[in-house]
Parts: sequence; C-alpha cells; structure tokens
Amino acid sequence: MELIQKREAWNKGKLVGQKPPLKPKDIWAIRIHLQNARAMRDLAMFNLAIDSKLRGCDLVSLHVRDVTHGNQILPRAMVIQQKTQRPVQFELTEPTRAALATWIEKARLKPEQCLFPSRLSKSPHVSTRQYARIVHEWVAAIGLDSTVYGTHTMRRTKATLIYKRTKNLRAVQLLLGHSNRLESTVRYLGIEVDDALEISEQTEI
Repeated sequence: MELIQKREAWNKGKLVGQKPPLKPKDIWAIRIHLQNARAMRDLAMFNLAIDSKLRGCDLVSLHVRDVTHGNQILPRAMVIQQKTQRPVQFELTEPTRAALATWIEKARLKPEQCLFPSRLSKSPHVSTRQYARIVHEWVAAIGLDSTVYGTHTMRRTKATLIYKRTKNLRAVQLLLGHSNRLESTVRYLGIEVDDALEISEQTEI
C-alpha cells in the first residue's frame, strides 16, 4: 500500500491575517535609519508609501509625472487604482516631497520614467515582490519582527493614525479609495475591536 505524503500547509509556522500598522516611533526610527544609510530611494519610497496609502502594485508603478509638475513635487496627487479602477487622491507632506526631489535628482529620472525603476532590464519598475522584501528590510533594521509586517502595513499606517485621531471613518474610506461600503474599511482597519476595547477600558464598574 502506497504511503500518502501529507502536503505541508503553505502557512505553517507563519503569522496570517491583517498586518499591523507602524507606530509613530517606528516611522521615525525607519526614517532615521534610511537617512543615516543615505538610502535615498528607500527613504523616498518609504515616505511616499506612508503618505499615499497605496497598495503595493500601485506604489511601484508610479511614474515621475504622477507626483511632479515641471520641476516641482506636487502637494497632492491622484492615480487610478489597478484593483478597482477607481481614482484615489493622496497628499505628499513636506518630508516626502523633499525625499522625492532628492531621489529624482540623484537618479536623474525623467517625467515619463517610473519613479522606482527596476535594476532588471526586462522590468520598468521594482516588482511587488521586491517591494515586499524591501519592507521586511525596513522593519528588521529597527528591531521589529519582519514576519509580522508587510506591504499592507505601509498602506494601513497613516489611515489607522488618522482614524484614531479623528474617528472620521468616511475620511479614511476616501483616502484608502475603498468602495461606498463602510464595512470594508471597518474590516480593513480592524477598528471595531480596538474601539470596543477602548470603551471597555474607560468604563469603570
């Protein structure tokens, strides 16, 4: 009788589920690390990932012209999301604009070029898989467990901070480019549980 070999589950030993957002102290730790390492591309990519709240596929496929007008970095930009084909707008804060300007100048990028070109000739820009590896390097560099965080960490970080400060779910929904159903944003942020625990902690018996 033949022995049937059991196939090991793809997620054995791995943490699955929502990737947690970064805390403000983590954001600054990564920024300082990248600045000290003079990693201009990664600093621009990290800042833009946090500000834009874009999915990895949309972030890596950005072109220089998407965030610039002439020689100036735009304070706001808009892209069409690949997954939904819906437009989404995002802001570029001063640190992000400065990092992008430095990177574009250093790499001598032209408006029609991808913002984060691939080193491989067959690909015009960094792949989503490479972006995922870069994110793991960022979090590992400041002592965090890289298996816990991922590209959706970048997307969720600022959205979660905005919600915690304002409780404005509709604003977060718009910023993430979600559909008209608020339930998708609620599930994405995992805020129902957080809010329930916060209310419970504040209720004395």
